[in-house]
This record gives sequence, C-alpha cells and structure tokens, in this order.
Amino acid sequence: MTQFAERLKSARTMAGLSLQDLAEKLQNRVTRQALHKYEKGEIMPDSEMVGLLCDALGVRPDYFFRKAEVNLEKVEFRKHQKFPVKEKKSIIEKTRDFLSRYIELEEILGINTAFKLGFTIDPISSKEDVENAAIALRRHWKLGTDPIFNLIELLEDNHIKVIEIETEDDGLEGVSAMVNGSIPVIVLNRGTAQRKKPLDRIRFTAMHELAHVILPLDSFTEKEKEKFCHYFAAAMLLPKDIVAKEIGEGRSKLMIQELGGLKLQYGISIQAIAYRLKDLKVISESYFKQFMFMMTHLGYRVDEPFQYPGYEESNRFNQLLFKALGEEYISMSKAASLKNKKLAEFRSEYLVA
Repeated sequence: MTQFAERLKSARTMAGLSLQDLAEKLQNRVTRQALHKYEKGEIMPDSEMVGLLCDALGVRPDYFFRKAEVNLEKVEFRKHQKFPVKEKKSIIEKTRDFLSRYIELEEILGINTAFKLGFTIDPISSKEDVENAAIALRRHWKLGTDPIFNLIELLEDNHIKVIEIETEDDGLEGVSAMVNGSIPVIVLNRGTAQRKKPLDRIRFTAMHELAHVILPLDSFTEKEKEKFCHYFAAAMLLPKDIVAKEIGEGRSKLMIQELGGLKLQYGISIQAIAYRLKDLKVISESYFKQFMFMMTHLGYRVDEPFQYPGYEESNRFNQLLFKALGEEYISMSKAASLKNKKLAEFRSEYLVA
C-alpha cells in the first residue's frame, strides 16, 4: 500500500467516517468503490480530488505525504463504561496525526524526543511499592511535598507528550501509549464545550496514565493495574506526609469542608482524598463507606463542591512552532501545515502579520 493510501485511511478513521459516509460527504463526486481503491493503493486521485478529500476530512494536503513515522504501542484506555471501537480508532488516529506533526517540529529544531525516567523503579507487588515509586518520582522531579500546579506542563517539561481531546462520550477519561518505543504519550479527554470535565478529574487521569507509562505492571491483570494506577495518582497528588500533617493519623469523622480545603490546594477530588485516607488507614473501611454514602445522598458523587480553580495547559507545541518560525527554520506556510490550518486561517487565528 502506498503512503497516500495509508494516510487516506487514517484520515477517514480519524474523522469517524465509513467509506460510504465519505462518499456522501463528497456529494458522491466519487463512488465508495473508487475510495476503496484509493485506500488499497490501486489508483491515485488527481489533484482536484485530493483537495476535495482535504476539505471533507479536515486535513492539509501535505498530511497525505508526511513522512514522520508514528507507531503506538502499549495502548491503555481508561474508561468507565464500554467505549465504541469506532471512537477508539478515531482517537488513536488523531493521536498519531498530532504526534507526527509534533515529532517533525522537534526534529526541525534538533530536539531529542526520547524519554528517560532517570531512576529505577523497583518491582511492584503492593501498594507500598507504588507509594515508594511516587515518592521517588516526586524527589527526582524536585517537587517535594508541594501542590503540583499545571501538571500538564510538568509532564511535557519531562518529555512526556500530552494531547487533549474533546469527545461527547463521557465514558472515556484518558489514554496512554508509547510512541516509536521511546516517547510516552498521554491523551486526556477534556469533555465537551457544553460540559467540561472538572480539572481535578483531568489531573487525576493524567497521573493515572503516567502510572501506566512508568510502573512495571505487565504481570498484573487489568483490574490490578487499574488499582495500582489509581493509588499512584493519589500518592502523587496528595503526598503521604501531607496527609499526616493536614489530617492526622487516625480520624473517626471528617468534614466535607475540611477535605474541600485540601482539594482547592492540591487539585485532587474529595472522593479521591477519601479513598486515599482509607488506603492509608487514617479512616476505617466502615467510616469510608458511611462518608461515601453521605456524598451520594448529597449528590456530590456526580458534582462535587469546591471547584478546583487551577490552570492546566501546555503551550510547548506552540512555543516550539513560533520559535521555529521566528528563527526562520520554517516558512509561514509550513507553520500553518504543522498546526493543520489553512494559511489564511493560521494568520487570522494567531494574529501573524
């Protein structure tokens, strides 16, 4: 199969379209059978048809000829319910597309994209081992026990690619994978414009997916992996020493307002804090169940009080893009292409003179 054929199929999958859907979107200027032959590499469309395909699929012409190779391995989906296979394939292709542009930009600037953890994590057999891994990572990244502000930027500063998507399916939280065997990527679902996911939930998912990337969990079942990754996320967001300092070593009762204060400071949900206190045996199993029943009764399991007002954004791709443009490594047209924008759209959106 030619490169064009492979990229066409990827673009169609990314758009979530069947061959018939694409033919109809093209107003039947080309048949489903002809599109199938394009994807099999049996025939090549002319330049006019390539332009029509670009408009229908929302990609730039050079998308079909981009050489950056992106292979995703060890793909892990964090979801609360069954997630449609069609949606999974679309997200994987969107991830591959963005990463191909990201990696190409880094190569233009001569930036090494490989990730190195920088220390060895001992084999995992218990929650205590996961706790120690979180402590070691915080120490290695020089975080101490302070709250982590802009966690997404922290990940990208440490060579972990973060991609944010919006999907109407609330069942998906995040995805983790390795790219070309050496670059970790974390995909976070922000929700939709109408219903954004709370920042504390996004932060927890980011740390959960980081656990999938760095912890040696291959020998465990999926259920066991999820438990360890949950534990790691909570340990990273709310260090054990802070729990002892702020909550104490043994409590018979908790106030929602008390945990709300910790949520506002550390960017971790009240429910995750309650689980953390149970796991650290600060509260008993029976009181934990009582507390969660109260949360359910008050409607707080769905919409928690004390909205975390933090900032979770990464501008690294844009910073690199405009550095390359400013230092004349790339042209304006190439910059637009790397952003998957038309030149006029790029100029207008980014106020480039």
